[in-house]
Formats: sequence, C-alpha cells, structure tokens
Amino acid sequence: MTTFTVWKFEDPTGAQRAASALQDAEAEGLVTIVDHAVMSWPLGAAKPETHHKHDDAKRGAAWGALWGVLTGALFMVPVVGGVVGVAIGALAKSTEGAGITKEDLTRIRTEVVEGSSALFVVTEDSNLDRLGERFRGFDKKLLSTNLTEAERETLMETFGG
Repeated sequence: MTTFTVWKFEDPTGAQRAASALQDAEAEGLVTIVDHAVMSWPLGAAKPETHHKHDDAKRGAAWGALWGVLTGALFMVPVVGGVVGVAIGALAKSTEGAGITKEDLTRIRTEVVEGSSALFVVTEDSNLDRLGERFRGFDKKLLSTNLTEAERETLMETFGG
C-alpha cells in the first residue's frame, strides 16, 4: 500500500536527519521510498526551502511536481486571510486524489513555521515496527497521513508520538 505522510520537526535540520535515516532504512529493505521532500525553514529566513529527490524514477517526477505546487501554494502566498483560504481551497481540490485534505493543508501551513522543518514522504511496503526504531529520539510530530485510522494508530504507537 502506498502512503503519504508529513512529519514536522522542531528544528530546521530535523527533517534532513530523518530523511537520511529513512534512506538507510530503505537500503536495509524496511521501506520503499517512492519520493520524498525536505522542507527547512531556518530562523530569520523569509520563507522555507524545499528540496526533493526523485526516489522512484517512474513516479518521482509526478510527486516532485506535487511538492512544488504544495509548498509554493502553502508558503509563497502572502499571508492575507482570505487569499490564503482561497489558495488552500484550490490546492485541496488538486491534491484530493493523493489523499491530502484541506484540513491537512491548513495544518501543515499553520504548524510548519520559521525555525522548524518537515519531511514529506510517499512510501510503499513499510515495516513500521522496525522503521519506527530509526525515528526514536527525533523531536517529531505527525501532521498528515492518508492511512486508515487503524493504520494511523499503529504508526503513532510505532513512532512514539
């Protein structure tokens, strides 16, 4: 099963460290990364920076396009109440096929702030129990996933947060 998750980290380098741990886990066969993006927002920066890697060449380009649209619409739109609401509504319409809701987008917009980072990841075939061991000790918070409620509970238990 393919899943989309967004993890928030309380420092600008947390998501990059988590992405490295995730890639190590993939090398050991614990997960298949379809694509991922790291967003970092250093203190004092006007906006976050996003870097993505096409992990799966067949599908990575499509996900890379989504990262660009997602981060551009969420973080590059001026922070003017109505404008943000319209942008998130339009973005939600374009991302609903990927399991990303308007509520998810709003939460990402409000929780990923200056001084934090986020890991956006699309995976397949995850061994959550063993993968969770890789993320122990990271100051993280699950912001979004398209897993079922039972799968989400397992994910939260496994990753401890």
